[in-house]
Amino acid sequence: MNNSYLMGLDFGTLSGRAVIVRASDGAEMGTAVHEYPHGVMDRTLSAADGRKLPPDFALQDPADYLGTLEVIVHKAVEDAGVDPGRGLDVTSATVVAATRNGTPLCQLPEFRNEPHAWVKLWKHHGAQDQADRIVKLAQERREPWLARYGGILSSEMLMPKVLETLERAPQVYRATDVFCNALDWLTWRLTGVLTFSAGDSGYKRMYQDGKYPSRDYLMNLNREFADVFAEKMNAPVLSLGARVGGLTPEFAERLGLPAGIAVASGNIDAHVTAAAVQAVENGQMTAIMGTSACYVVPGPQLKEVPGMFGVVDGGIVNGSWGFEAGQTAVGDIFAWFIDNCVPGSYFGEAERRGISIHDLLTEKCAGQEVGAHGLIALDWHNGNRSVLADANLSGIILGQTLTTTPEDQYRALLEATAFGARTIIESFRKSNVEINELVMAGGLTRNTFFMQLFCDICRVPLSVGTVKQPGSHGSAVFAAVAAGLYPDVKAASAAMGAKEEGIYQVNEERAAQYDTLYAEYARLHDYFGRGGNQVMHRLKEIRRQALLRARESTSAVNGGSGAHL
Repeated sequence: MNNSYLMGLDFGTLSGRAVIVRASDGAEMGTAVHEYPHGVMDRTLSAADGRKLPPDFALQDPADYLGTLEVIVHKAVEDAGVDPGRGLDVTSATVVAATRNGTPLCQLPEFRNEPHAWVKLWKHHGAQDQADRIVKLAQERREPWLARYGGILSSEMLMPKVLETLERAPQVYRATDVFCNALDWLTWRLTGVLTFSAGDSGYKRMYQDGKYPSRDYLMNLNREFADVFAEKMNAPVLSLGARVGGLTPEFAERLGLPAGIAVASGNIDAHVTAAAVQAVENGQMTAIMGTSACYVVPGPQLKEVPGMFGVVDGGIVNGSWGFEAGQTAVGDIFAWFIDNCVPGSYFGEAERRGISIHDLLTEKCAGQEVGAHGLIALDWHNGNRSVLADANLSGIILGQTLTTTPEDQYRALLEATAFGARTIIESFRKSNVEINELVMAGGLTRNTFFMQLFCDICRVPLSVGTVKQPGSHGSAVFAAVAAGLYPDVKAASAAMGAKEEGIYQVNEERAAQYDTLYAEYARLHDYFGRGGNQVMHRLKEIRRQALLRARESTSAVNGGSGAHL
């Protein structure tokens, strides 16, 4: 055991990460990070002809995944100076349309410039209309699986995205042999064996109790959609930590690893983090805080929680039901604010002092009394995932005056993301899902002011995961199980995971003050999010129509027509 090493791979929104850890105690021996060359294509199809994309599109280039894979594996092995000859695991959750041999449709010449042939990232929200129809029909038919997703369905799921492809680009749909999430596509490429991960299938592909939605239901959505699962997703579903197969000779040579080493069934990038931070027991909620936020908690019994993102038997760890919720933007909101709303003088001050602009704004707002900025914000700049599952909602800051400062707004946005998390936690608790510890992970844990603010607003003690790369580290934990080094994920997590327990405790005085602000957040949340005022939806439709007119005008000037989107 002491001389066994595992490699974990984590494919995130903007980059891929690899970590090599020692199986006996989880010590990190080497790491590597590489950004995707094309990043997220949400404005133009930069990897192809550069055409403009509609609002709410978020695409990626699958070649970026494999190129990043080679870079991070070689660098991690070089950094570690050891041979990770035991196992390998991959994480991600994004839709790929592929041929029967695994070639993405976007790599075929005839589909190179068709946006719907490219990888649809998790935050692609172009399928909101399809998601709404899926839910409406399921409600009318009283489909039992809908309750497993809180009675709603996000456009981030696989089924709305694939239905969008059928209805917006039928030629892509008909040419696709396999629709799969990126984590299954990667393990397929690495082993030559197509399988589907049980956790991801339950949360993202509507696979519940050993079956998909019925053919009759699918036919009523769209006649051509009736056999989508039977014909385009016909592969075995494997439990978490199961062995997909051995690394192929081709990828062994490309990655510099031994052929045949175990490749574990993929998992959702956020979910593996629970194993990395020792949060796999019932009632331990893991909060993965990055560009977005994901909240996962195991529980002993099935509970139907309104607005949850999903619940899956064994979805986090075998033997428990795994509940999931999330926010579509957290760090992305702070980055947007800095990129667009902070004056140059602040950047100059941060540079002179040798600190980041985030640190400067945090420092300036940290000394304020709770509520002194006079603001309240809604954290819907990329729509709402939980508990409303509505991509057509948008962000807002209320209460601005001519004396409002950048640090006032920055703090209001920090608070808004914590208010959104509290909404999620309260929804779980109202449905009798126990939450007795919040274990934080991700880059935002470095902001100690934000962590204390989060603790006070949510009124839950916070622990903090201490592994440097929680996603890839968690993947290595599952790889250790696939390689037979531990009997189950709980045992592997106890040995290989790490956290600092209870380092943030609730300050009751500040928490009571935040309760007052949260009450205002809750009123705005329901007013704009539950039908009190549909202005956000109307503004998005006005914007969509304006952009459509602009595209048609440009197309007429150029003497051609754009793709139907």
